[in-house]
Amino acid sequence: MAETTVPAILDDQVEQLVGRRGIRHAVIAVESGDGGVRHVAATGPAQPDGPALQPDTPFHYASVTKLYTATAVMQLWEQGRLDLDAGIRTYLPPQLTEGLHRHKGVDHSAAVTVRHLLAHTSGLPDYFLDTPEGEASFTERIEEGDFAYTLDEVLDRSRRLTPYFPPQDPGAARHRARYSDTNFQLLGAVVAAVTAKTFPRAVEVQILQPLGLDDTWFAGHPREGQDRSPAAMWSGDTVLDRPRAMASMAPEGGLIGTAADALVFLRALLAGELFERGDTLHEMRARWNRFGLPRSRTAIMAPGWPIEYGLGIKRYRIPRLMNAGRRSPTFIGHTGASGSWLFWCPEHDLYLAGTVDQTTAAPVPYRLLPRLVHRLRG
Repeated sequence: MAETTVPAILDDQVEQLVGRRGIRHAVIAVESGDGGVRHVAATGPAQPDGPALQPDTPFHYASVTKLYTATAVMQLWEQGRLDLDAGIRTYLPPQLTEGLHRHKGVDHSAAVTVRHLLAHTSGLPDYFLDTPEGEASFTERIEEGDFAYTLDEVLDRSRRLTPYFPPQDPGAARHRARYSDTNFQLLGAVVAAVTAKTFPRAVEVQILQPLGLDDTWFAGHPREGQDRSPAAMWSGDTVLDRPRAMASMAPEGGLIGTAADALVFLRALLAGELFERGDTLHEMRARWNRFGLPRSRTAIMAPGWPIEYGLGIKRYRIPRLMNAGRRSPTFIGHTGASGSWLFWCPEHDLYLAGTVDQTTAAPVPYRLLPRLVHRLRG
């Protein structure tokens, strides 16, 4: 990868993205493993009638946040402060999880563990995408206006939904996995209970401050001296300026930050700099469970085949049949529903971050990144 060609490739790529699927702006950041090549390209207006998006403009990370949440959980695990295989009732009040997981007449609530939540193998329904009969979906409610909500409200809604399957036996040869934001709402509560801090404060102390990520913060929880506004996030033709809702979804999607800060975090995570033991990162990637094919309208909106999931971390590679017969490189990291991404490509030792800030374009990273890496590597 020639350093001189990277800016032109990224500038061309962001220009190609804008205008497609309602995309108003885009930012793409690339860094080589040796740090010798690093470039961030951005284009389009940061706000509907505002200034142009800059390479250092903060944006909503959306579900890329889950990678930070999982890291905080794994730090507590290696410190001996929580057990991945303990039931979540070990850390949360029993009444909070009572009757939370009833599948085919059997109450599995006491069997749900921290590991189940991290791996999306709990079988718990997704409070955000799944809709109780006769109620509006969360996406519909958020498009109508801003509102705050609590964990109790999330779990009450989850109880009115049908779980996907029982919590998966750790000894099973194959695990069923189904993506659910409910899992990470509960993980946020576990982190808060174990650390005796609010979830945003715990992540700030454990991750953001040690790495010097001064341009990363949680919606509704600005850092000291932080007065910057993130780029607008869109849903079709609607600007989703929903600070109260974003603050409520802190553990699964509430982080805001720059592309540069995201790259610093991912490099530190994969280098083991955020952990005290060498086996902690290995534990996150020791077992990959493949999501199934979508079988419902809401499942289509969630990550599915061929994406695999470890403990709070994704892995994907486009099958040859879907990639013009070419072998696709592997990508390890996470994406968000706003078309955000943060990945490492091990075959070429490249770190990639960015967003298109458009919820109708959430699949964009999965198609974009293999093509982008192909161009960067010639």
